[in-house]
Amino acid sequence: MTSAQVDTGTGSGSKKTSEEGYERGLGSRQVQMIAIGGAIGVGLFLNAGANIAKAGPSLILMYAVAGVIIFFIMRALGELLLYRPVSGSFAEYSREFLGPFFGYFTGWTYWLLWVVTGMAELTAAAIYVNYWFPAVPQWTTALVFLVVLFVANLISVKLFGEIEFWFSMIKVTALIGMIVIGLGVLTFGFSAAGDTAAVSNLWAFDGFFPKGVGSSLMTLQGVMFAYLAVELVGVTAGESENPEKTLPKAINTLPWRIGLFYVGALTVILCVVKWTEFAAGVSPFVKAFAVIGIPAGAGIVNFVVLTAALSSCNSGMYSTGRMLRTLADSGEAPQAFNKLSVTRTPALAITVSVLFMGIGVVLNYVVPEKAFGYVVSVATAAGIWTWLMILISHVRYRREVVAGRLPASSFPAPGGSAGSWIAIVFLLFVTCLIAYDADSRVCLYVMAGWAAALGVGWAVLKTRNPRIADRREPEFEKVGG
Repeated sequence: MTSAQVDTGTGSGSKKTSEEGYERGLGSRQVQMIAIGGAIGVGLFLNAGANIAKAGPSLILMYAVAGVIIFFIMRALGELLLYRPVSGSFAEYSREFLGPFFGYFTGWTYWLLWVVTGMAELTAAAIYVNYWFPAVPQWTTALVFLVVLFVANLISVKLFGEIEFWFSMIKVTALIGMIVIGLGVLTFGFSAAGDTAAVSNLWAFDGFFPKGVGSSLMTLQGVMFAYLAVELVGVTAGESENPEKTLPKAINTLPWRIGLFYVGALTVILCVVKWTEFAAGVSPFVKAFAVIGIPAGAGIVNFVVLTAALSSCNSGMYSTGRMLRTLADSGEAPQAFNKLSVTRTPALAITVSVLFMGIGVVLNYVVPEKAFGYVVSVATAAGIWTWLMILISHVRYRREVVAGRLPASSFPAPGGSAGSWIAIVFLLFVTCLIAYDADSRVCLYVMAGWAAALGVGWAVLKTRNPRIADRREPEFEKVGG
C-alpha cells in the first residue's frame, strides 16, 4: 500500500498530493451539500433558544459578525487548500508553517473536537427520539445510532457522502420552508400568530439590545459553537473528485448560506415570535411552529433536528478517521492507523475513534440529563484552536509567497492576510469571554490538561524518533506492504 507521495505536476505551480490511497469518491454535488450542511447544526436548531433569551434580537447581529469571521477563516483555508490539497489539511499546514509540534497538536486536537462533538450529537439524537418514544433509554438509542453510522463509514466514502447529502438536504429544506412560511405570516397575516407577528418585534420589547451589549457579546461563544464544522470541507480535499473546482465553489457560497440559514432564519423567527417567549432548552424553530399553529409542526422540527445531530455525528466519524491516518502518516500516531481497508477507508482509525465516541453512550447511561452540556464547551475550545492554526498558517504562507519562496495559490484570500489578522483577534476575544464566564471556563481547564497530555506524548515521540522534531512537512514515502 502506498501512502501519500508528492506530485509536482503542473497546474498552478503549487505542491499537490496524490490520492494518498483514498478513493476520490466525493462529487461536486456531495461536497457542496457537505459544505452547506456544515454550517447548519444543533447549535442553531437547539442552542439558539438559550442565546435569544440572553441577547434578544441582537443575537442576529452576533451571528452576522461571527459569520464574517467564519468567511475570513474559510477563505484563508481555501487559499491553503488550493496551494496543497491534502486530507488532514489543518494538521499538515500547521506542521509546514508553524513546526512539527503544532502539526501534531492540531491533528490530535481536531480529532478530540470531533470525538466530543460526536458524543454531544449522539446525546442530542437520543433526546430527540425520546420525544416520540419516552420509554426508550437514551443510552440505547445513542448506541444504535453509533453502530449504524459506524458501519456506513466503513463501507465507502461514497456512502458517507450520500448520507451526508440527504441529511443536509433535509436541514436546508426545513430552514427554507421555515423562512418562506414566516415571510408569509408577516406579509399576509395568516396563522395563529395573528397581529403579534411584526417586524417591530425586533425592537419593540426593550430595544434591539434588551439586556445590554455585554450580554449580547457573551453569546458569541455559543454562536461560534453553532458554526463548528464549516471547516469540514477542508478534510474532504483528499477525496474530492476535482478539488480545484469544487472547493472554491463550496467556500464562496458560504456568505449567502450564513446570511440565509442563520441571519435570515433568526430574523424571520424573531419577527414572528417576540424574543421574550424563548428560553433555554427549547428549540426556537419548535416554538415558532407552535405559535404559527402548523399541525404536527413540533414533530416535523424534531425530525429535522434529529437529522442535524446524526449528520454531525456522521461527519465526526469521517473526519476523526482521516485525521488519525494523517497523524500516523507523520509518525505521530501508531502506524496501524495508516492502513486502508479494501474499500479504501481508514477502517482501524475510524473504529478507534468510534470506540472513544462510545463514551457518550456511557454518559447517557450515567448522567443522561447532563451529558450534552459536559462536552459542548470542550468542542468549542478545540474548534477555536483549529481555526487559529488555520489563520496563523495562512499568515505564514502569505509571507512566504510575498518573499517568492512559495508559489501563489490559485484561490487567494481577498486582502491577503488582513482578514486572517482580524479573525485571529476576534477568536482571542471570544477566548477571553469564555474565560470570563464561570459556566464555560471549565473547558479551558480541560484543554490545559489535554495540552499537558499531548506535551508528554510529544516528549516520548522525540525520544523514540528524534527526526520527528526536525520535520516541517510530512514525509511522503511508502510505508506499507
